[in-house]
Amino acid sequence: MRILFLLIVLSLTSALQAQVVIKENAIQSKYAFPLVTSKTKAVVVYDTDDYLVVHKTAELFVSDVESVTGQQLRLTDKLKGDKEIIIVGTVEKNRLIRQLAEKGKLDISSLEGAWERFLIQTVSRPFPGVSKALVVAGSYRRGAAYGLFSLSAMMGVAPWYWWADFPVTKHKTLYVDAPATLSKTPSVKYRGIFLNDEDWGLKPWAAKTFEKERGNIGPRTYAKICELLLRLKANHLAPAMHPVSTAFYKIPENKLVADTFAIVMGSSHCEPLLLNTASEWDSKTMGPWDYNKNKDKINEVLSNRVKENCAYENVYTLALRGLHDAAMGGGDVPMREKVKMLEHHPHFLTVEIDVCFFIRNVRPLKEDMSACRHLQKVQTAQEGGFAGAGGPDDNNNLALFDFRIDTVQCLNRTALIIFL
Repeated sequence: MRILFLLIVLSLTSALQAQVVIKENAIQSKYAFPLVTSKTKAVVVYDTDDYLVVHKTAELFVSDVESVTGQQLRLTDKLKGDKEIIIVGTVEKNRLIRQLAEKGKLDISSLEGAWERFLIQTVSRPFPGVSKALVVAGSYRRGAAYGLFSLSAMMGVAPWYWWADFPVTKHKTLYVDAPATLSKTPSVKYRGIFLNDEDWGLKPWAAKTFEKERGNIGPRTYAKICELLLRLKANHLAPAMHPVSTAFYKIPENKLVADTFAIVMGSSHCEPLLLNTASEWDSKTMGPWDYNKNKDKINEVLSNRVKENCAYENVYTLALRGLHDAAMGGGDVPMREKVKMLEHHPHFLTVEIDVCFFIRNVRPLKEDMSACRHLQKVQTAQEGGFAGAGGPDDNNNLALFDFRIDTVQCLNRTALIIFL
């Protein structure tokens, strides 16, 4: 049985350079912030122009505080004369955070252009009429969410509270001591899970208990999975892909749910360009999944899938293989035909990236480094002598890329995983 979670690298991604502390008793510190006391409750403030995940995380944080204390915080997008406020948002889009930076009350220089970092800090008298603000500022959209969920974990709501029925620690009052605390850049850029072999667990559970109306894994299940990933400070999901499950992109709401939680969508090694060939490729209407026999249709379907999803953050898998774990064209294809097909395959990828997928500004992760030294090769065909791919360096090697791309329709970051 294949490993269920092939892509888990979830821990130790954002160790803090300083130390935020949450206690039940009052804290004697100039950075002390009363979250919930017998007399006061802080108000959570976000910016409506910020990313959806900021609002979603703020809602969940309010729910977390209620689970711990029994008290519900007010969530608002405006300052209304409240004495203690929690400001959550990105340095890019939150106006209050930028105003504090312009006044010299908050140093966000380390967050500008950074990848998934956050700053937590108590600011005294941030605005007229406001006594204290607990600021949770994030770089890009996931940074702010990671920071707020860090507070949730510290006050007693574990990331696994829902999936594992992990008990929530109860407190009557909560005080935060937050000197300027900056998270580190995650050492692994894309961290997450691959939902594999769902036939035996996740699919029947979702069908029988959580999404009975759908009878399968759907948006409600994926929402809970995405929330877990965000609480774990992960950012990547390769969805369930066996034929027993409804393919992720057959349900339009699925990708909207993932984007609401700012989760980067990817796919398994046998799902090229987000296409689930196990259940989405219909040989009766599309022809065979065989690049030698059906090149134009395969190009059309893969191109459409990328165009449909370019408005979202994705990790794209490039592959030329048969359905599921089989070889392209079946196991009886003569070796000379496999070699011929693989010789043309990389050139197809180069053309498609430039013409159909609108990907520009492609930069090698490291100069003069061939991915063929780092990826699993099709060994027998390689020994058969097929030529290297036409690529970006003088050695005509297939280069390994870290993609930061601009597209015609959007400006989202995209990554590529290449399997040969």
